[in-house]
Amino acid sequence: RRRNLPGRNNHCDSHSDNTLNTTSLFPTTMTYRLIINNCIEEIAKLNPFVEKVSEGFCIARDTLFKLQLALDEALSNSVKYAYPQGTCGTVTLEAEKINRSLIFRLIDEGKAFDPTKRKDNIDLTSKAEERPIGGLGIFLIKQMMDDVRYERLEGHNILIMKKNI
Repeated sequence: RRRNLPGRNNHCDSHSDNTLNTTSLFPTTMTYRLIINNCIEEIAKLNPFVEKVSEGFCIARDTLFKLQLALDEALSNSVKYAYPQGTCGTVTLEAEKINRSLIFRLIDEGKAFDPTKRKDNIDLTSKAEERPIGGLGIFLIKQMMDDVRYERLEGHNILIMKKNI
């Protein structure tokens, strides 16, 4: 399956797109799309986006909280680590509802990295400063979502997160 994936910006000017795209792969569904630059300040655009998705798909408040937590972690990791420091790039988050599931796709053109390969044996009993760095974020995402998968397609990292509603 071939999709048009977002291109890379050659500058770091703000480039967000909170528009609703009704021409998705699934003609009977709506797709919401947020496109940001890989700048920490851009992560602030996530919560209004998730609120808009929640309203559009009539999502319960408790589910909304879990989505915000998981998506914030996934987006933060992509913004911070996908591209080499000092390099500008974009990160796209797509959301659509298919039957009784919300599907989120986080897409970037950064270095290949499959976060789902991280082991789930996180020691939550140790103090934070005593734990090894890494893995807690994807552990949290897996706890909040019902399915988490990764694909590398045409030079893009695609993290697919599914939440049953």
